[in-house]
Amino acid sequence: MIILGLNAFHGDSSAALVRDGRLVAAAEEERFRRIKHWAGFPSEAIAYCLREGGLALADVDHVAVNQDNRANLFRKIRYLLTNVSNAGLVLERIRNRRERQRIPELLNKAFPGESFRGSFHNVEHHLAHLSSAFHVSPFEKAVVVSVDGFGDFASAAWGVGEGKEVDVQGRVLFPHSLGIFYQALTQYLGFPHYGDEYKVMGLAPYGSPVAMEEMRKIVRLLPDGTFELDLSYFSHHRQRVVDQWTSGVPEFADLFSPALEKLLGPRRQTLDPLEERHRDIARSVQAMYEEAFFHLISNLQQRSGLTDLALSGGCAMNSVANGKVRRVTKFKRVYVQAAAGDAGGAIGAAYAVWHGAGGARTFVMEHGYWGPQFNDGQILSLLEAERVRIAEAKCVVKTISDEGDLCRQAAGAIAAGKVVGWFQGRMEWGPRALGNRSILCDPRRANMKELLNAKIKRRESFRPFAPSVLEEAVPDWFEEDDNVPFMMQVFQIRPERRKQIPAVTHVDGSGRLQTVARGTNPRYHRLIECFSSVTGVPMVLNTSFNENEPVVCNPKEALDCFLRTNMDILILGNTVIAR
Repeated sequence: MIILGLNAFHGDSSAALVRDGRLVAAAEEERFRRIKHWAGFPSEAIAYCLREGGLALADVDHVAVNQDNRANLFRKIRYLLTNVSNAGLVLERIRNRRERQRIPELLNKAFPGESFRGSFHNVEHHLAHLSSAFHVSPFEKAVVVSVDGFGDFASAAWGVGEGKEVDVQGRVLFPHSLGIFYQALTQYLGFPHYGDEYKVMGLAPYGSPVAMEEMRKIVRLLPDGTFELDLSYFSHHRQRVVDQWTSGVPEFADLFSPALEKLLGPRRQTLDPLEERHRDIARSVQAMYEEAFFHLISNLQQRSGLTDLALSGGCAMNSVANGKVRRVTKFKRVYVQAAAGDAGGAIGAAYAVWHGAGGARTFVMEHGYWGPQFNDGQILSLLEAERVRIAEAKCVVKTISDEGDLCRQAAGAIAAGKVVGWFQGRMEWGPRALGNRSILCDPRRANMKELLNAKIKRRESFRPFAPSVLEEAVPDWFEEDDNVPFMMQVFQIRPERRKQIPAVTHVDGSGRLQTVARGTNPRYHRLIECFSSVTGVPMVLNTSFNENEPVVCNPKEALDCFLRTNMDILILGNTVIAR
């Protein structure tokens, strides 16, 4: 059975291909369109997945999309009847979602001469999230939680996954949402773009949670483990806030009302300097999110008695909160797949259909490498076509066929303070570079963070960088020991180790680690082993290979990024390009 899963007409539009219960390919549309968080119909991602699977559109048995207009229908009707003044807003949302009903037609239009003859499935947004978390996890039975902005009139859902089944036991419905809370406060703090929440998470450790009294007015915790917003501080339930879901970057109007500025003071404009007040509010926002999140999952743990937790939804990208789960609750294991946000709904929709048809659980997502790859011939053809530009940049090109020698030379360059672009194998699925489309540096150098933010990434100075760590070395360097292959959890670095790796140690002593296993990425593991043998430090600083753009997908994009920034070395497969 061949299933094509889609996240369409939503932020981070994406496609995933599942064959007989095993994932074959998955990619976000932004990587091909080169527009971050691209929303619309993911035709390029679909085309890639079909190529990777060696398939034509006619070979697809099922198409599953992570949205269902019928979901929570009675709750929608009841809301309309009790909030007549807001009826136009809800009806407009319903009309916008009709675009998704045209997907079979759009498929045939995107692939002229081919025809989709299979079945089409609408999968409730949060059910797709829950499936994306549980059905690819290593757990046989677990609490499963999805928390985000909104999808199909709900902002959160939870239940218990066991075997092939996910029993959805509860939801938080529109207009209450932890995702909306965090996004609204992100806008208030002067970060207006879709997906900017991670900036608040990075800024938070620089402040103190002095605004918790105000935060608890905005978000109220309920006795059953859920939460609600004081809607007087928000505007999303009264007016249209999304301007674009169909062809480009999602655009949002302000989600907060003037009452929020009366409570917290004037909003920060994007170009205003960051003051202590802003840092304190960022810390308080993160603390309030954690308070509500742990309130919910602790209640679910007590009710279920289970100690395994699978997380999904946009809020599952909050790696700081994820990393505290074992400390704050009785959960012992946490799984967050590589694309926990809306992109991951493509995988969830596909697996919901697979298991709904009685398919067996035969797949665990142990790595995040599901995108395109490029061979040596393609790389050498690019270098030949670009030889003039490369020469003008005064670069030297050489090929190193022996992997051990390649990794030793790369490790030596990193240890010498060089900034290395590392382009290998299949592109990562999800927002994190995991060692195939990465920029690598020496974590021991205190000035490396400032250098990268200013000269390579060209972004805010407070933004932290992550360490890629040999999985066997984690307990020696971090206060917790767990498998974190997708960089979705933040752990505290051991106090005695922090001075050794200042470039990846955040101001609060934490690090958003990625564990690297020999079995899932042998070349990257070998590179870090070589770096460890030279320096005694079993990790490298890893940041995404991009510069205010989506992560690079193909060798041309990697070369372009290298030439326009101050990277020292680019390694494309076995080819080394050095300034």
